Amino acid sequence: MEKVLGIVYRVISTHLIQSAGFTRGSAHTGAVTLIQRFGSALNLNVHFHMLFLDGVYVERPDGRLRFRWVKAPTSAELTGLADKIARRVGRYLERQGLIERDAENSWLAGEDVDEDPMSSVMGHSITYRIAVGPNAGRKVMTLQTLPADDPPFGEEAGKVGGFSLHAGVSARADQRDKLERLCRYISRPAVSEKRLSLTSNGLVRYQLKTPYRDGTTHVFFEPLDFLARLAALVPKPRVNLTRFHGIFAPNSKLRSQVTPAKRGRGRQRPGVESAEKTPAEKHAAMTWAKRLKRVFDMDVQTCDACGGAVKIVAAIEDPVAIKKILDHLEEQGAMPQAYHRPAVRGPPWQQKLPQLHS
Repeated sequence: MEKVLGIVYRVISTHLIQSAGFTRGSAHTGAVTLIQRFGSALNLNVHFHMLFLDGVYVERPDGRLRFRWVKAPTSAELTGLADKIARRVGRYLERQGLIERDAENSWLAGEDVDEDPMSSVMGHSITYRIAVGPNAGRKVMTLQTLPADDPPFGEEAGKVGGFSLHAGVSARADQRDKLERLCRYISRPAVSEKRLSLTSNGLVRYQLKTPYRDGTTHVFFEPLDFLARLAALVPKPRVNLTRFHGIFAPNSKLRSQVTPAKRGRGRQRPGVESAEKTPAEKHAAMTWAKRLKRVFDMDVQTCDACGGAVKIVAAIEDPVAIKKILDHLEEQGAMPQAYHRPAVRGPPWQQKLPQLHS
């Protein structure tokens, strides 16, 4: 996966540099990739969401950087880039012995050297088939509630040999809210609990966010097969799904010049007289409380009772003192919600849900 991602980044970055009229030695690009392993139907579908700079940085004689904007690629350019990526990835996979090809076709290598159970689970997840149970190997049950629809005109741009390249979303430097929404979208989890439910006969029902062209709006799983689907989406241990490229890479000497917090290898260590951070650096470095509110919508700086600001009075780390304080608060009845126990409810399958008719 890392080699394939490197191929994709090099093809796109070379296109940006050449479109700006520079060479790879005189201009620098940058991108942040979030590797997603899931499709809309909880199937294993590894793909890359890449936040690319829409231009290049050029180093001035005084060492400072200047940004040169590059216009968005045309449909023909997208198709050409997708074709170049498909050919280079195909050659790499062939050298690795993962695919075989002749003059007209290519296919997966016949022998699977890795015979562990997870390979079978992931293979069934990729092909939309049931992995375990008496119905193993069959297609996953779907529900079509909408009429089939033809693809819109021009949607085939950027699609070559099973590879697709999309570049239809952009955000200007001043559109921070739009950029944040885009980052939230590409970093979303695999499962949406709002679209997950149980049917009256015990099947797991998952509603697609966007219906398929054939009208499919829901997929159904046996409970055991649903667990197998989730297992296929879990990455291997110590695999980082967020990657930084080019000028944003951790080892880039130019990273400190293009990031608001000025972090990176090229950062100049401030002396004693300039140890105070600038307002821009203070704004870029968020506190842990702000991060909790931004990510989980948990405001720990506001009092639930009066709505006023909460401030740290003391930091107590002694376990004996902590126990005495908590015991005293519990005796005084000041901790009615201390344990945050959820409300009692019946099993999920007892809830009244619409029945599935064949």
